[in-house]
Amino acid sequence: MLYILAIVLCVAADQAVKLYVTAHLALYESAPLLPGVVELFYIRNTGGGFSILTGHTWLLTGLTSVLMAGIAALLVRKVFPHPLAMWTLTLVLGGGLGNLLDRVRLGYVVDMFNFQFMSYPVFNVADMLVVCGTVGFAAYYLLLHDKAVKTEPEK
Repeated sequence: MLYILAIVLCVAADQAVKLYVTAHLALYESAPLLPGVVELFYIRNTGGGFSILTGHTWLLTGLTSVLMAGIAALLVRKVFPHPLAMWTLTLVLGGGLGNLLDRVRLGYVVDMFNFQFMSYPVFNVADMLVVCGTVGFAAYYLLLHDKAVKTEPEK
């Protein structure tokens, strides 16, 4: 139940920031967030991360739907029962659903965080959740999974 609440909160946080940006900035308009570090810069992304597959929203929608269903199944079935695995998959699912909601509802993803001190693609809260969750899950799998499996009693 706690994981479901966390997923809902992830999607809500992502959508709230997107709503704020679309309500307060015109398309391609920017506003300082942390001057010299990051700004809010409203863009619409019809592609995936780093704008790959730009213009193929329905392909990305289908792919994301399948991936999110798979992650949901992993969570429900507790394939990786370790709390770190469960929480990181929860972050990935929450972020993935946030962007999926945009793709289905709008036909594009609202992005807004733009680093000013380096060249990097504009991103959103959902992207941060997916990246942090994926890195966290990779760390769990590489560093803890074998130990967690060995300590589980055999069925």
